[in-house]
Amino acid sequence: MNAKRILITGGAGFIGSALVRQLLATTEHEVLNLDALTYAAVPGSLAAVADHPRYRFVQGDICDPGLVRQLLTQFQPDIVTHLAAESHVDRSIDAPGQFITTNVVGTCNLLQQCLDYWQGLPAEARSGFRFHHISTDEVFGSLGPTGHFHEQSPYDPRSPYSASKAGADHLVRAWGHTYGLPVLLTNCSNNYGPFHYPEKLIPLTIIRALGEQDLPVYGDGQNIRDWLHVEDHVAALRLVFETGAPGETYAIGGNAERTNLAVVQAICDELDRLVPRSGGGTYRDLIGFVADRPGHDRRYAIDAAKITRELGWTPTVAFEQGIAATVRWYVENRAWWEPIMARRDPTRRLGTRT
Repeated sequence: MNAKRILITGGAGFIGSALVRQLLATTEHEVLNLDALTYAAVPGSLAAVADHPRYRFVQGDICDPGLVRQLLTQFQPDIVTHLAAESHVDRSIDAPGQFITTNVVGTCNLLQQCLDYWQGLPAEARSGFRFHHISTDEVFGSLGPTGHFHEQSPYDPRSPYSASKAGADHLVRAWGHTYGLPVLLTNCSNNYGPFHYPEKLIPLTIIRALGEQDLPVYGDGQNIRDWLHVEDHVAALRLVFETGAPGETYAIGGNAERTNLAVVQAICDELDRLVPRSGGGTYRDLIGFVADRPGHDRRYAIDAAKITRELGWTPTVAFEQGIAATVRWYVENRAWWEPIMARRDPTRRLGTRT
């Protein structure tokens, strides 16, 4: 694909930083990263590309219309890839207001500024512009023991987080339908991999285990998620904004359903191989069950047949391979996560409010 100018919102977060790194390593695209650097943004995730000639970073808020307008005018992007979001379900239970502000109000502002920008472009640039919104499978609610989410699944969000993302999805489609803005939307399953902020299940478990702390598993541990390696996800995102049809939605999943307990056990087994406990025993001995999250969805799973059929994407990282590499990365990269732990304790329990 010809080199494009890509504005990424939330590019210092987990998925955003992986997208930035992949774009700079494998394409000729220019990248502008707009990120507010909230608690979950880690500039160190982009240290390897900070001085890259095709990369620019701006600290700022997607809720700031003047800043967004200025960056659109100056950078003249061909593609806006919208990843900026509050994303931790437990945190949304304790403090939903920020999720509404960032995920709904911020998305609305970004859409309006992009609409004004797009309407002012010459015809050829207008036809090539794309607004790509990245969302989650959590907007569809909870599955029973069978079935999968797909692009026509009805919305049934169950947490403040998923409700805020559902609201953003509806806004994106409304701007496409009402104003003709060329939008794309993707809903992904649970991501994992290196540079993942330690409040999430997989990095939280690894770091707590390395510290010989208890490993809390919510409820009975049988909640199921479909796990998608972040490098597979950002490869899918590239395909969507480079070749996807405007107005379309694509579901992106890893074909790797696992119970939460099975994920924690897999991490423990890999740590047993890499760094056996000094006092003997297995890391599984640290596992304990705690009160479940309020409203905890039982099962998510995605049918990714459409993106495979239409764009040729399939996941390439098997869960067993990906989780082993992820555990190894956290063992070998304490310099990335130890400063986070020193600033705050992202592994403390949140989301118990009812």
